[in-house]
Amino acid sequence: QVQLVESGGGLVQPGGSLRLSCAASGSIRGITEMGWYRQAPGKQRELVAVITSEDSANYADSVKGRFTISRDNAKNTAYLQMNSLKPDDTAVYYCNAKHQRWVLGSVLQYDYWGQGTQVTVSS
Repeated sequence: QVQLVESGGGLVQPGGSLRLSCAASGSIRGITEMGWYRQAPGKQRELVAVITSEDSANYADSVKGRFTISRDNAKNTAYLQMNSLKPDDTAVYYCNAKHQRWVLGSVLQYDYWGQGTQVTVSS
């Protein structure tokens, strides 16, 4: 199994920056995509950014140009650099890792999730 631990959340003023980290441990072999999701109170969990094993990144339209996702394979860690933060960015941010392996000639995929880290953007 894979364990994911997020860190770096906190309180920041509008226009500020924050850097989230997600450390993966366990059966890290087989992890393909890693990503960040967020969920605000009363709202559905939404995709923020994902990065593939080939370091190709995709972002939600709401964060394009402000957020940057990256990963350090040597440290088994994914990052989310958040700049120009807005109050609408306030949410619990969750790290996600997609894991796959071959079983009986077929690929099995599974999603692992971190515990979440609170990001609050307020003056």
